[in-house]
Amino acid sequence: MQENRNPDSINFPPFETEDLRKNLTIFLDMEVYDPIAACQRKVGNFKWGVYAFFDYDGEPIYVGQTNEMLRTRVRRHLTNQRTDAVAMSVLDPFEVYEIEVWPLPEFQNVGGKDKNAKDALDALEYKIHQLALQNSQFGAVLNEKEPPTPTKAIKISNSYRQRIVSDEVHAIRSHPDFRIARRALVIARLAQVISERKVQGGLRRVLLTQAKRLQWLAERRFTALSVDATIETGGSDEDRNKTN
Repeated sequence: MQENRNPDSINFPPFETEDLRKNLTIFLDMEVYDPIAACQRKVGNFKWGVYAFFDYDGEPIYVGQTNEMLRTRVRRHLTNQRTDAVAMSVLDPFEVYEIEVWPLPEFQNVGGKDKNAKDALDALEYKIHQLALQNSQFGAVLNEKEPPTPTKAIKISNSYRQRIVSDEVHAIRSHPDFRIARRALVIARLAQVISERKVQGGLRRVLLTQAKRLQWLAERRFTALSVDATIETGGSDEDRNKTN
């Protein structure tokens, strides 16, 4: 049992990390019908597809594509953290509440360099990216780069969406003050990355989007608590501290 573990002698991740990995595996191992192969297939085992991450408000925050398997790419973002988006503090795995994936089963057995498959993948990513922008109250997601302009028309494929956060972790992370603090920390890290490197405009756009998201959340919290009524007036902060 987890409560009997000795954290000093056993190599296991913190509770929230372990919880994420467990729920992510449940989602990626969910079996769905593959209409091309006429069989059941695990969601994460589709080779070609597009994925999107959503935060605790249902806000789309990141869209990506893969031709190496959905399982591999999504896990790399959220558990291995070996992607540019995570390494450069563009994407914070702690903000991801739900995942939605759009597999392309018709290309399951096609090689990664197949032009027809790649064109279809690019077209699908472009559509999902545009859909995310439409559904975002900020009209933006945290992608540093724009998706490639499609060269063919494609219909949006069937998708599968599921939360990857348990009720226990939700109780910890969903508190707005926690999210404000976490978002401010990520912004600081991203700003540091920008200050230390020669970056393109896309990364600065991500910083601006994150700043807008932080301001919106802070304003929502401020308004919900009617903080105006609790703000003291008169005297300096130093004088007030002396009387406390």
